[in-house]
Amino acid sequence: MQHELKTENRKLITGLFFGSFNPIHLGHLVIANYMANYTDLKEVWFVVSPHNPLKQKAGLADMYDRLEMARLATENAPHLKVSNIEFKLPQPSYTVDTMAHLKEKHPEKEFALIMGADNLASLKKWKNYEVLLQNHQIFVYPRPNADVSEWENHPSIVITQTPQMDISSTFIRQAVKQQKSIQFLVPDAVIDFMDKKSLYR
Repeated sequence: MQHELKTENRKLITGLFFGSFNPIHLGHLVIANYMANYTDLKEVWFVVSPHNPLKQKAGLADMYDRLEMARLATENAPHLKVSNIEFKLPQPSYTVDTMAHLKEKHPEKEFALIMGADNLASLKKWKNYEVLLQNHQIFVYPRPNADVSEWENHPSIVITQTPQMDISSTFIRQAVKQQKSIQFLVPDAVIDFMDKKSLYR
């Protein structure tokens, strides 16, 4: 397990934060901002997934709306960017394939993966997970009750102390449906966009 704090002599890395971001919320932004400021990552890209092969498709907002919400949420944060790379890849898209594609497209960059401890706990179910570990570092944020002790000494795994916020996109969608306020949970620009498009109503 590596130390998470930034070291000046190492090549700085771009962290890839995959998700459906349905919608993006402050929990996602806190994680990305922490990773870009308190670890060896130089910047973080939100990689908006058209459809996660492990999730049901129902209830998923249009991918271009989700991409736009991620853009609106990060427009004032130069170290946070948004990528639609998976929109152009065959479906369903697997992380290992996306990483290989990005490496080909941006040979000058070094990419790492950002994931929650709950995902790390089930990493062995991922397609070609050994290849991911061989080629990339994985920066992990804590999740309640996730046991990652088997990974603690793995040279590719960086366990971070990212602040935990117990907000989920599911909670936000239900709140919108019930016409409850989501102020302070979602950036104002994203709330305006959701209102204009009547998303999740």
